Amino acid sequence: MSSIVRSAAPVTSSVTDDAVVARSAHGLARTNSRRLLGWFLGLLILVGVCLLSLSVGTKSIPITTVWDALFAFREIDDHLIIRDMRLPRTALGLIVGIALGVAGALIQAMTRNPLADPGVLGVNAGAAFLVALAVGVFGITDLWGYIWFAFVGAVLATLIVYFLGSWGRGGGTPVRLTLAGVAVAAVLTGITQGLVLLDPVAFDAMRTWNAGSITGRDGSVVWAILPFVAVGLGVALSVARPLNAVALGDDLARSLGANVGLTRAAGVVAVTLLCGAATAAAGPIAFVGLMVPHIARWIVGPDQRWIFVYTMIGAPILVLLADVLGRVIIRPDEMQVGIMTALVGAPVLIVLVRRKKASGL
Repeated sequence: MSSIVRSAAPVTSSVTDDAVVARSAHGLARTNSRRLLGWFLGLLILVGVCLLSLSVGTKSIPITTVWDALFAFREIDDHLIIRDMRLPRTALGLIVGIALGVAGALIQAMTRNPLADPGVLGVNAGAAFLVALAVGVFGITDLWGYIWFAFVGAVLATLIVYFLGSWGRGGGTPVRLTLAGVAVAAVLTGITQGLVLLDPVAFDAMRTWNAGSITGRDGSVVWAILPFVAVGLGVALSVARPLNAVALGDDLARSLGANVGLTRAAGVVAVTLLCGAATAAAGPIAFVGLMVPHIARWIVGPDQRWIFVYTMIGAPILVLLADVLGRVIIRPDEMQVGIMTALVGAPVLIVLVRRKKASGL
């Protein structure tokens, strides 16, 4: 009899384990269903914000007219305003928001620093520095002239930061990358300010860009940065799963089979492409890459895959709403979107970081 009891014990344990696994799988499926529903709701909000961006401005245009301009275009004033001015502006805000938001989520995951944003790797400072050189040394004052200088500056700054942070024993640890980024950004920002003070008249042309703006860009700018953003997003999504392991610490990530060095290098490439393109087109826009990943993490938890897809919805919502507010707050003039994201983002971020669930990585 005792042998029968002993032989039956493992069967009971196996049944219990299967039940636990089944309950866990069912709970994960329910959680993912709620996440997916929340994402679709966010997508609907984004569509509404895009329509609002096309409708609101110095001249308010009814939504019905916006709809006709998109799907039944005619050569009338309202349709021309939407097609030639507001549609490229809205598309640029959408792309720039996605790029900055995902780049911020990437940087926070790689450095395990909840206060990290694209400025930590010196991207904005590098872009502004080469724009200052383009304006002051080569006399380039046209957007299409200095947009490529901005992109190259962002790429070079990121590479320098990664080289300095990875030099020596231990490789590119989160702390070393963060310190290298802050140091490089401080040096480049100081040099840029010095150049601006030497010839303020020459640098008047880059004031709008330096404040962070999506005004006055046509469709060609959107098409110019779109390939870089698309490739950057592809790279970012490809490292989302190993970033979940990296967030646990380098040693534990290696024990789980993640290639920490390759993951971090791919992340730097993605950040360079995303931030370089966004900063080149719109200038340094603050708080988007810092705040939106916090909100996404608060909603969906620490899974980087869900943080990325939620950030791709939340970041453009923030940028476009800030742009719409900037159009109406001091009518008939406009406030630049980089200023508005700081005004809107700072109070919200203060509330978020005081919540333990939102501020922890």
